[in-house]
Amino acid sequence: MKTRRIVSIITKEYIHIFRDWRSLIIIILMPILMIILYGYAITFDIKNLTFAVIDDAKTPESRELIRGFTENRFFVLKYMDIKRGEIEPLFKKRFIQMVIVIPKDFSESLISNRVTKVQLLVDAADSNVGTFIYNYSNRVIQLYNEKINFKTPGIVNLKPRILYNPDMKSVNFFVPGLVALILLLISALLTSIAITREKETGTLEQILVSPVHPIEIIGGKVIPYITLGLLNGTIILLFARFLFKVPINGSLFLIAALALLYIFVALSFGLMISASVKTQLVAMLETLMSTVLPTIMLSGLIFPVASMPLPLRIISKAIPATHFLIIIRGIMLKGVGFWELWQHAAALSAIGFVLLFIATKRFKMTLE
Repeated sequence: MKTRRIVSIITKEYIHIFRDWRSLIIIILMPILMIILYGYAITFDIKNLTFAVIDDAKTPESRELIRGFTENRFFVLKYMDIKRGEIEPLFKKRFIQMVIVIPKDFSESLISNRVTKVQLLVDAADSNVGTFIYNYSNRVIQLYNEKINFKTPGIVNLKPRILYNPDMKSVNFFVPGLVALILLLISALLTSIAITREKETGTLEQILVSPVHPIEIIGGKVIPYITLGLLNGTIILLFARFLFKVPINGSLFLIAALALLYIFVALSFGLMISASVKTQLVAMLETLMSTVLPTIMLSGLIFPVASMPLPLRIISKAIPATHFLIIIRGIMLKGVGFWELWQHAAALSAIGFVLLFIATKRFKMTLE
């Protein structure tokens, strides 16, 4: 293997990249659009849930209870004193997610210390939203009871302390996951068209007749995209930190080093696809299908891996994003160091070298 030949391939690849406007869009514009759109559009925070009230009591006590539901960003009072026959149509049209029905004897029951029943109707078509409404409504009722009783609610008081994400913002959990998804997708896309572009333009034949070893071609094509992948990673992290205010509690150097390893895995995967298909369109479609869906569904980006059946948990170990999600979230949110993450770094290294080996073998097959 000669350094001069690899440098020549690297130089040629950079020229191809900067002359191809489609590659430039993928490199610069696509990660910016993805981090902004996904960061704002996809959130686990539930708020602005609309509800209606049927207040048959119309007393200061009932109005105080209603105020307890409206004094936060979770519930928005949309309809007041609707008729009972309007409840089902409003639910079916999705105008509201909840109805509170306060009985006529509400205040009298409070004064006489009787059990006071307030009916809560919840649209549980989305079970997660329904569970949230039920749990938070119970919390509002508990605070209301403490306010009107003027007594200590109990001997044992819980004082929760929320670690790593004290504001419970889903963006702090999800945006680092977007870093893993976007880096994998963009890096794999870039290299998936690297060899197929040579096939389509006819320049591959010129490479085949030259005294260049397949590993030199693969290496010469990977190195330029590693630098571009680091540029993408830097852009994404800057947007995560300054646009979405996601904390970075760990080492930036460690993030960069392990992101470089992750980019190497993604590029190797893209090259494996690139060496086995003939057109750029097919390469891009295969890359999208084999990176986005597994990363979203099986890596822990949205659904916890521990909650999956055993066969899926085993499959998830072979997905690079599974390991990098633990790495990036651990460094950014918890400030963990390398010794807590070395197993996942080792797994990424193994996956990367296996993919690169397969890519080299497949490319060697095309020479015959």
